[in-house]
Amino acid sequence: METGTSLFLIAVGAILYFAVTAHVAGISIATVGLILMIVGIIGLVLSLFFMSRRRTVVEDRPVSRREYY
Repeated sequence: METGTSLFLIAVGAILYFAVTAHVAGISIATVGLILMIVGIIGLVLSLFFMSRRRTVVEDRPVSRREYY
């Protein structure tokens, strides 16, 4: 899960949790919002962790120079 997806899940979850007042039979919209926020936060932490662990490998190779006259 990338950073953008995590932020999207957090935003949708916050909207469902704090702003939606509708009632649906058999499901709690606030609970779904809370679950989406938790999953988004976990995804954000994991993506930031893996981004910080990425390393760039540079190989040192000898360069052959040819002199052109």
